[in-house]
Amino acid sequence: MMVGLFSFAVALCTSLVVTVPVRQFAVRVGMVDLPGPRKVHLQPIPLLGGIAIYAAVTLAVLVSYSGEALSEILGILAAATLLLLVGTLDDRGWLHHQIKLFLAMPLAGLIVLAAGIHAQVFSTFLPGRLGFAADAALTIFWVTGITASFSILDYMDGVCAGVAAIVCLFFAVLAMLNGQVLVSTLAAAVMGAALGFLRWNFSPAKIFMGDGGAMLLGFLVATLALKLRVSASSLSATWLVPVLVLAVPIFDTTLVSISRLRRGLLPFASPGKDHTGHRLANSGLGTRAAVMAIYAAGITFGLLAILSTHLNTVQTEIFAAIVVVSLLGAVGLLERLPYERQ
Repeated sequence: MMVGLFSFAVALCTSLVVTVPVRQFAVRVGMVDLPGPRKVHLQPIPLLGGIAIYAAVTLAVLVSYSGEALSEILGILAAATLLLLVGTLDDRGWLHHQIKLFLAMPLAGLIVLAAGIHAQVFSTFLPGRLGFAADAALTIFWVTGITASFSILDYMDGVCAGVAAIVCLFFAVLAMLNGQVLVSTLAAAVMGAALGFLRWNFSPAKIFMGDGGAMLLGFLVATLALKLRVSASSLSATWLVPVLVLAVPIFDTTLVSISRLRRGLLPFASPGKDHTGHRLANSGLGTRAAVMAIYAAGITFGLLAILSTHLNTVQTEIFAAIVVVSLLGAVGLLERLPYERQ
């Protein structure tokens, strides 16, 4: 536990301090996000906040590293570096958006797979190479999907960083409860980095993390979910836990995907003000209250994830069905709330 607290403190302090010169550097080199029809902010906001998050996580991992699973640590840092670079180039306008989704994110999944980090779902009931191949495919899909969901989650001040911090809080708690020191340490580092950056990113934001930062956070939480191993009363609950912890970004991605497909738009190629937070804000909550509502939802699903570890198989299946039906109902409800169409 002390290692995790140390990792959290190092990442928090580093992120708080480093974000300031990173912001100044972004202004100096002209890396700013300009206002536009699909933007919430009315003034140019510096980008490159992802560099501060990356520096904080990397430093915290290095100073708290105990020599365990070196190949996994190197694989995580290598893939994180790749995504930060690709996202930063995209922020600069030097890359096509499809390169991120169809090349960089799957490649990050391959890197962590090569480092020995992978899902353990199909291998529990499929023999030998067939089970491993299925889990390998699931690993790449999971990393790509969660990274992409965080990439589009960065649409309102404080949403992406706050949700990432909440997700990592519950991953750290679950890891500690199950004796996974490395996972809890990594989760604490990411949580500290996200919270330190949130000090400068909460409304009204003084800096944005950019796509590099959003992809970085998405990749890191996806990897933490793959590494997490929980002791539960049923096997299905062990698969449900990471999905529940990550329910907020999964839900938001589902909402905008369904909404945009219904309007004949491509989900990841048609950005706009149609996310969960936009709809809540337009319904009368306002921006800050909408963000706080999203935080509350993240905490609720994190608590439900812990609760699910105590359910038997039948209870887990009933519980999962209720959650799915409720979330689909929420999609239908939010589709009726006002939003600005592309």
